[in-house]
Amino acid sequence: MQEISRYAVGLDVGTSTTRVVVGHLEDPTGKPTIIGVSNEPNTGLRKGVVVNLVNAAQSVDKALEAAERMSGHQINTASVSINGSHIVGMSSKGVIAVGATGHEINDEDIARVEDAATVVQLPVNREILEVTPRSYQLDGQENIKDPLGMTGVRLEVDAHVITALGPHLKNLEKTCEMTETVANNIILSGLAASTAVLSDQQKENGVVLLDIGASTTNIVVFEEGDLQHVAVLPIGGNNITNDLAIGLRTELDVAEKVKLEHAVAHSDLRRGKAGIVEVKMDKSTFEFNTDDIDMIVDARLEEIFELANKELKSIGRAAKLPGGVVICGGSANLKGIADYAREALKLSARVGKPQHMGGMADQVNSPEFATAVGLMMSDLATESKANMSGKGRGGEKSEGMIQKLTQRLSGVFGKIRS
Repeated sequence: MQEISRYAVGLDVGTSTTRVVVGHLEDPTGKPTIIGVSNEPNTGLRKGVVVNLVNAAQSVDKALEAAERMSGHQINTASVSINGSHIVGMSSKGVIAVGATGHEINDEDIARVEDAATVVQLPVNREILEVTPRSYQLDGQENIKDPLGMTGVRLEVDAHVITALGPHLKNLEKTCEMTETVANNIILSGLAASTAVLSDQQKENGVVLLDIGASTTNIVVFEEGDLQHVAVLPIGGNNITNDLAIGLRTELDVAEKVKLEHAVAHSDLRRGKAGIVEVKMDKSTFEFNTDDIDMIVDARLEEIFELANKELKSIGRAAKLPGGVVICGGSANLKGIADYAREALKLSARVGKPQHMGGMADQVNSPEFATAVGLMMSDLATESKANMSGKGRGGEKSEGMIQKLTQRLSGVFGKIRS
């Protein structure tokens, strides 16, 4: 059998930074090898949504160019992240009749019942982003994980449906069009990150992922191996920086440096080093009191984790997830964040980093790359299914991802990359 060599690309279009990860998979090893990594500042987004098409496209363009140079692979397709508090998750059920007595459930039946779960009342400006089956029911038998091959006449599915505002989705699509990049999938940032940092055992036991980015926090809950809840909070690490700038009466770039170098989630981490700290910026030196820094940071962290706990209470999972909380995103680099989460949410906690990768794994072994790596892994899975079904990468998608994007790439926006 001829050995297959595949490339996959994760494109994380973040509020402050665009990150790209290119992965290479060689059968039969099955282990992703990182061959390209890049990140570029992004000024085209606010709170996860595109507000300036040109700036967003330029950031994506530069990030893709850098990843192409590193990997030696021309990038035409990618799995792309979507973010923002406009994204909402909801439960939905679908039911179909599958045939006469003795009929075996096939892939077409499963696709039809999942499609039936998408028949929900939505505002005209809202679109379905993804449908994730939780469990199936066949002729009254409940909690079936995979009905394929089973016999029955009535098939039902309990699914989690993620929806997004159409205008925000279309602006993200236009950003891809402007760089002539075809989106294989468009995936919620936190859901992509969960692919990279959560284990199957954690998802089975019950776990919550907190993806704390620049200006949004994604909350993703799994239990019994299934997606139970998603939410996006319009708050993130930039809020801490802004608070520091106001509270310390300093410039934003100085406040960002204070956060990166001297902020801690727990004042206990000072270990007797509390007092005055210095920050050097250009030729100037600034002095700040650590008590002031700690008070400002603690106030904002308290708000973030109170909102996260409120989401868990809304689904009856507060302090009830044995798998604990896994934190990723750029703000997960804040010293002591896992200890803070452990106390605030009354759960075990750790910082999640992509692991079990080959190649340039050291360059993505940090929480801010969780989404980009998860997107790359999803891209690999998409291509594997396309190869098995005989379809190309621009062909029919599965797993409820956006299926219409490639049909809209009409070249209205000129190509930016030469």
